[in-house]
Amino acid sequence: MKLLSLAAACAAVVTLSAAPAFAADPVAAKLQQPLAQKTKFIAGGAVFNCEGDTCLAQAAMSNTLSSDTCKLVVSKVGPLVSFTGARPMNDERLSACNSTAVAHAAGPQLAKQ
Repeated sequence: MKLLSLAAACAAVVTLSAAPAFAADPVAAKLQQPLAQKTKFIAGGAVFNCEGDTCLAQAAMSNTLSSDTCKLVVSKVGPLVSFTGARPMNDERLSACNSTAVAHAAGPQLAKQ
């Protein structure tokens, strides 16, 4: 019985410690258009360093690969081709994320008219 309890405790520890391992993976945002200059900003609890057509967050948090973070990245650097970390963001979520850039770009144009 003690062995069974020990096995269950070990399984719980392994399961709980696996979640931070996913957060350790860097998050990369591939841009549709390259940036003219290096850019740095914070989104989703991580620092994104952008150069050319790539933004990279080395010390990503568990929420860095979220839709909200993607939208914030898009608002800073424009539409994305991909948003990946421990797993890639699917096309549907990426499209919804990029719609933020379209709405953001349309806003200033309407104000100028």
